[in-house]
Amino acid sequence: MRHPVIVGIDGTDASHDAVGWAAEEARLRGVPLHVVHAWLGETLNAPAGQVTRQTRDAGEEALGAAREQARMHSPGLEVTTELLDDYAREALFAASEEADLLVLGARGSGGFSRLLVGSTSLHLSVHALCPVVVVHPREARSTPGGVLVGVDGEQGGEEVLTFAFEAAGRRNLPLQAVHAWSYPLVSGPGHAFPAVYEEERIAAERERMLTEALAKTMKKHTDVEVAVIAVRSSAAKLLVTLSEAHQLVVVGRHGAVRGPLRRLGSVSQAVVQHAHCPVAVVPLG
Repeated sequence: MRHPVIVGIDGTDASHDAVGWAAEEARLRGVPLHVVHAWLGETLNAPAGQVTRQTRDAGEEALGAAREQARMHSPGLEVTTELLDDYAREALFAASEEADLLVLGARGSGGFSRLLVGSTSLHLSVHALCPVVVVHPREARSTPGGVLVGVDGEQGGEEVLTFAFEAAGRRNLPLQAVHAWSYPLVSGPGHAFPAVYEEERIAAERERMLTEALAKTMKKHTDVEVAVIAVRSSAAKLLVTLSEAHQLVVVGRHGAVRGPLRRLGSVSQAVVQHAHCPVAVVPLG
């Protein structure tokens, strides 16, 4: 029996976006959608611009609205809900153990308007026991893009590639695999920049490496149209820029913990916070 797609909500516009995305994903995967709300510590807007603590009744109301939204979005989808007497981080971390995928809105109800991604969503991107999708709202496009995956050819990442290929295959979308590379900085006198022809040679070599990294997974997903590109660029900048023309970005997350956000990595962290479309963070190893 496959685990459900779980979406965490807090009644905000961001969680509304997350429910819609999660309902579609659950339908495509052929699994149930489980909507959860942990109400302890949550806030909601009150009259006169005040902020007050969330209540169980408000949580039940938010769950009911999310259930109806999911059913309208994906008729026939099995949708269950659960109100948890706990704090969001702890509750969603525990839920991730029984999930195929955990889906969260990019912004929370904590009231920090300058945060591009809410602290709970960022925390779960780092620590959840399953892949996490952080849903950034985006304007509808007449010509939807495909799935974008960042590849570090030197450190493998089969789990990331498998997730990306399966996501593209379920949606009948093309997949673009990208690898960013850069020259070492000039360190002193006598260290000149490489010639232009050397840049072309390195780019070709990196594309070859990228194609080799994809070869095994491509054989398992022959129905997915794949494009590969190796670019001299900052990886984070490249992925964030390209995300504007895609429906989903897939990045990896390393298992070793060295500080509160270290295992997410600077590139993945930047993509989660600044991408223009939903971002999937896939645990490695």
